[in-house]
Amino acid sequence: MPRNRSRGGDAPAAGPTQRQLRVGELVRHKLADMLARGEIHDDVLAAHVVTVPEVRMSPDLRLATAYIMPLGGKDSAPVIAALERNKKYIRGELAHALNLKFAPDIRFRFDETFDEASRIDALLDSPKVRQDTSRRG
Repeated sequence: MPRNRSRGGDAPAAGPTQRQLRVGELVRHKLADMLARGEIHDDVLAAHVVTVPEVRMSPDLRLATAYIMPLGGKDSAPVIAALERNKKYIRGELAHALNLKFAPDIRFRFDETFDEASRIDALLDSPKVRQDTSRRG
């Protein structure tokens, strides 16, 4: 008898739930707001404009992975280190702003999607690829 996949069984992992997406967006907005207003008192963060393109939440909403991007993509390591130094303060502010059962632990990662998009653009613009696409046209 086949298993009912809608009940969890051996179903492949789907994408994030609506709740994960919603909470991730709330965390992203609060973190971006804190960075924009200069609420995190750190010289490194004060010297950089930092964007938060995405925050991914774990299924139990206890871990938030914030992808950050300093303006121009430079000095990402010092910016991430500054955010890590202020993690306790950030988590406390998130706990006050969000009405969740648990304040999520937060980790910071450099957002590499811009680099990946640039790499793909360069590949598509390469002479070999242009040659292949011009033959089909």
